[in-house]
Amino acid sequence: EVQEGQKVIDTGLYSVVRHPMYMVTLWLFLAIPLILGSWYALILFIVYPAVIAVRIRGEEKLLEAELAGYKEYKKKVKYRMIPFIW
Repeated sequence: EVQEGQKVIDTGLYSVVRHPMYMVTLWLFLAIPLILGSWYALILFIVYPAVIAVRIRGEEKLLEAELAGYKEYKKKVKYRMIPFIW
């Protein structure tokens, strides 16, 4: 949900990708199974990007509808989570 008085942030990591927190969690959830040497956890990691992609699409739909300036921000910052890819 959009909070009262919430504004679009377009500096720092937000000037590179629209969802830097999800970008970091992607690296985290990839690194943990590799560090632990767990093939089972690595298999579970395969599902994570799809879940996050669905969440991001829903979140952006809400932000476009309810947060002033978000549509302009999307035009300025092309990548959702992974620079130069998506």
